[in-house]
Amino acid sequence: MPTGADIKERMGDSSYDSNSNMTQEQSFKKGFCSLRHCLAFILQLCNFSIYTQQMNLSIAITAMVNTTAATSQPNTSTERPPTDSQNFWNETVQESKAPVYDWTPEIQGILLSSLSYGSFLAPIPTGYVAGVFGAKYVVGAGLLISSVLTLFIPLAADTGVALLIVLRVIQGIAQVMVLTGQYSIWVKWAPPLERSQLTTIAGSGAMLGTFLVLIAGGLLCQTLGWPYIFYIFGGIGCACCLIWFPLVYDDPQNHPFISAGEKRYIGCSLAHEDCSPGWSLPIKAMVKSLPLWAIVVSYFCQYWLLSTMMAYTPTYIGSVLQANLRDSGILSALPFVFGCVCIILGGLLADFLLSRKILRLVTIRKLFTAIGVLVSSGILVPLPWVSSSRSTTMAFLVLSSVFCSLCDSGALINFLDIAPRYAGFLKGLLQIFSYIAGAVAPTAAGFFIGQACSSTSSSAEQRSRTGLRNRPISEKSEQCVRS
Repeated sequence: MPTGADIKERMGDSSYDSNSNMTQEQSFKKGFCSLRHCLAFILQLCNFSIYTQQMNLSIAITAMVNTTAATSQPNTSTERPPTDSQNFWNETVQESKAPVYDWTPEIQGILLSSLSYGSFLAPIPTGYVAGVFGAKYVVGAGLLISSVLTLFIPLAADTGVALLIVLRVIQGIAQVMVLTGQYSIWVKWAPPLERSQLTTIAGSGAMLGTFLVLIAGGLLCQTLGWPYIFYIFGGIGCACCLIWFPLVYDDPQNHPFISAGEKRYIGCSLAHEDCSPGWSLPIKAMVKSLPLWAIVVSYFCQYWLLSTMMAYTPTYIGSVLQANLRDSGILSALPFVFGCVCIILGGLLADFLLSRKILRLVTIRKLFTAIGVLVSSGILVPLPWVSSSRSTTMAFLVLSSVFCSLCDSGALINFLDIAPRYAGFLKGLLQIFSYIAGAVAPTAAGFFIGQACSSTSSSAEQRSRTGLRNRPISEKSEQCVRS
């Protein structure tokens, strides 16, 4: 594990002199048509598929529960105008003959959270195995298992809740294999001057998948029936596997389709880094590494903000902005589509600043992380004061997502800079802290919201009692009769 002085020396301008000269000599080998960029777009498609599979049950469950069938009476759809959106939903569900289930809210909560039951145990072993044996088969197997299980969710729901929970737990572990193992690929594929753009192109698939499933998920349930949301997105994942296994290799030296120039360029770029897999782990050095602890704290803070936004943005838009179901889905998806674009732009900007020697690598990582965490959080503070304007509120939410996306070029990939040899294990370790933030942040937000509502209710009740006490007796009696 590198010390702070080693990291500082590595991140200095002198570390990239040879890379800069070599980049100028082989600039024709750089660009989005290279094989390494093709790999980034393949990973983007994989991340897109995984995130659609993560969220499809959250979208489909409103059509799967028995409350939808209970409100869908045969005479209701004929008595009301056809323009009624709720009747159109009920009528479409009835015509699609999709099964519905008597799931209580408690069962629904277990089903939605079961995807995370195995997630806390899987990242570290997955990262270690991917770092030692390579990410091709770890990521490919995880994508294939998750996609196939997605296709079987409608059948499992018909069989019983227990089987569906087991399926979702296995699916969650498989998705961790994809999200954690993929970073081991960039240890041997990403030149330091292109590391930010390659990883952000791949990571933007998460935002893109979230955006599309929010937009299209409800429409698919409404027009084709809820099983098709699993068939379509599961089929997309299986199609990704057909691209992944023949085109992706752990090492560019073994890839059959890579050009000799690009192979030399990647090899020369990574010549100063120790990319060989390590069986033993320097746990003691990791515990004492201040840069690693800084990355851990940054991970936790960034995912705390992201988890809160993902959990409460639809609720905030629906309750505070008074948006209907259709508009709420569209408005909730807007921050994610802007975040997807800005993740890629942030990676390009980071590599531009590094390649032109405008800023040192350590400065870029710190600056992008600080802006991504502090500015995006600060933009959310004035939301209560602008809630009367829907356009202003949405502008604030979009800007927060835009600035938050800069973290993908900051601390979120900094572990590749400080210890590329143990990148897989470190990504798994950091993933644990992101899951902890994802579990604690919505719970804490809900607690504070509940406390605020209780305080407001108590104040209103106290003011009401004070008002009654100061009124004449006849006026008090009249108020009691009215209530």
